[in-house]
Amino acid sequence: MGLFSARNIRKILSFGAALVLGTTLAFSDMYQEQDNEGLTVFRSLLIPSGGRSESLGTAFTGLSDDISFFEYNPAASSLLKETEAAAFHNRWIADSAVETLAFTQRNNDFGYGVMAKCFYVPFTEYDYFGQELNTSYYTESVAILNLSYNFLHGYSFKGIALGTNLKAALRTVPDYADDTTGIITEGSGRSQSAVALLADAGMLLRFNFLKFYNSREPNFSMGIAAVNFGTDTINDEPLPSRIAVGAAYRVIQPAVLTFEFQQPVNLKNMAESEHWAAGTGIEVQVTDFFSVQGGFLLKGANPRFSLGAQYDITSRVTMNVNYTYDITSSLNPLNRVSLALKTHLGDRGRAKVQEEVDTYYLLGIDYYTRGDLNMAIELWQKALMLNKRYDPVKIALQAAEDTKRVEQMMLDLQRID
Repeated sequence: MGLFSARNIRKILSFGAALVLGTTLAFSDMYQEQDNEGLTVFRSLLIPSGGRSESLGTAFTGLSDDISFFEYNPAASSLLKETEAAAFHNRWIADSAVETLAFTQRNNDFGYGVMAKCFYVPFTEYDYFGQELNTSYYTESVAILNLSYNFLHGYSFKGIALGTNLKAALRTVPDYADDTTGIITEGSGRSQSAVALLADAGMLLRFNFLKFYNSREPNFSMGIAAVNFGTDTINDEPLPSRIAVGAAYRVIQPAVLTFEFQQPVNLKNMAESEHWAAGTGIEVQVTDFFSVQGGFLLKGANPRFSLGAQYDITSRVTMNVNYTYDITSSLNPLNRVSLALKTHLGDRGRAKVQEEVDTYYLLGIDYYTRGDLNMAIELWQKALMLNKRYDPVKIALQAAEDTKRVEQMMLDLQRID
């Protein structure tokens, strides 16, 4: 059963389409193609793994609410509700593809995770007579270790999440033939291979802003991230570094809008930095188990449009299919499809603990209204032992203590010396 009517769905999608079209026209008027495209190495770091984040036009830095956060905002692992593992397949251009495996977990306010990503394209060499000399693959691989922590997290204030990704990237080039002899030269590919060490840093904030529905979860989030900052350790060439600022606004509970601005940074020569990029996305939860996403990204001289759908196969397994119509990197439009399979591995008992806290809190309220302050205080203290940052319990406990003091003062006044 839908969370809201088909008429409302059409309204939201129409609003999203108008937003995307308006953004496209506004940005296209401002955007001019520059000469600094492609001056950095390890360009595969710019290729999204795929899935829901790409369906939202890669405008994900300010949302980052699932395992796709690795490529957008490393602070998010300390905020995810559940442990997640995922596999991504993104069919790119010219028979190339990106394969990704990821895992993330949270221990209270501390989040961590690992990710491995590999871009590969067939490498086939022929001699002057069309005879095949060598068949292999050109690859760019990256391994990521994520660490994050949500500081000052409480009931009302959701905390300041800070995080980092530590990355190691490897480029492998197959050996190729000598132009004169036509013989494969051993080690020729190794001379063009490379290693890079990189790091990301990010911050994510969540709070309520223009919220018109009831929920414990905040409806607005914003984030900032510095991504791919490092160097090619062999050739000392610049990497595709960028600074991104994003926001996500849940207009109503089943619909969220995302926005993002990216500024590439050439660390070797700031004057050769690429032009800014900007994107926006919309997601609509059609039913409890099915949602649709749409996105727009302006990066390069032309825009990129994406459309995706996410389906809960079971309560633990989710699949995302994304279609991207890309006229950013070529005058000839490119049609790409990516797939993502994500598993939810539970929340390590956090929901059960919170349920106990709520039970103690509500029982305490009941005893408080009946005048049994001692029992109310005892129950609320048990709640605080489970969650010391649960502000409603703190407020109730303080009220009970104040009431006891007033009652004692009244008794003292009535006592005859």
